[in-house]
Amino acid sequence: MQDELIIEVSGASIFQKSNLVLSNVNLKISKGEFVYLIGKTGTGKSSLLKVLYADLPLVDGEAKVAGFDLRTIKNKDIPYLRRKIGIVFQDFQLLIDRSVSENLLFVMKATGWKDKEKMEAKLHDVLDKVGLDTKGFKMPHQLSGGEQQRVVIARALLNDPEIILADEPTGNLDPETSAGIMQLLLDISKSGRSVLMATHDYSLFNKFPSRTLKCESGSVLDTNNVSVFQGNSISTN
Repeated sequence: MQDELIIEVSGASIFQKSNLVLSNVNLKISKGEFVYLIGKTGTGKSSLLKVLYADLPLVDGEAKVAGFDLRTIKNKDIPYLRRKIGIVFQDFQLLIDRSVSENLLFVMKATGWKDKEKMEAKLHDVLDKVGLDTKGFKMPHQLSGGEQQRVVIARALLNDPEIILADEPTGNLDPETSAGIMQLLLDISKSGRSVLMATHDYSLFNKFPSRTLKCESGSVLDTNNVSVFQGNSISTN
């Protein structure tokens, strides 16, 4: 029996502004699967992620994400799609004038939460999942880079998403901290959520091997062969 698909893309073209960066993109990701999306800077990784969470329109081809058809989705339905997707950015995008807890409560209010008791319970639940339950009172600048990224992951988990899209989540972190973030993302995938992680840090593939999609020469290649990525095939700048 085929695993249940959560992302399915067929014959899609991906643009950066008016430039075609990826053509005839075909990919399938199942529920609970952890998948790397790799490639040099400028090969279309971030643009592909933006199409998947409807920040960029799907111009041609077909794509279904968490039950939504990206070719026909209406603007009013995009917030409902995004509640099924948790997004983790490299640069955190935390509100620097609010505590960790206030950052999370802000997102909950913006996405329709109203019950204060449920909000408080969810706040502690997601902070506990990322190992920060005692640090909700701290301001972002009082946290290390790794802790800030854990807050971002907690924020991504608030609405119990079916998919986590992570764009270079270890890009600004040292190797030891990166390993902790990777383990956290892998644990999230084991809980039944799909994780698609864009990166060009190929040292991660040996430590945490998983299925890999590679953006190269305008195409997306699907491979499980980690050895393909050794040497200089991927920029680490």
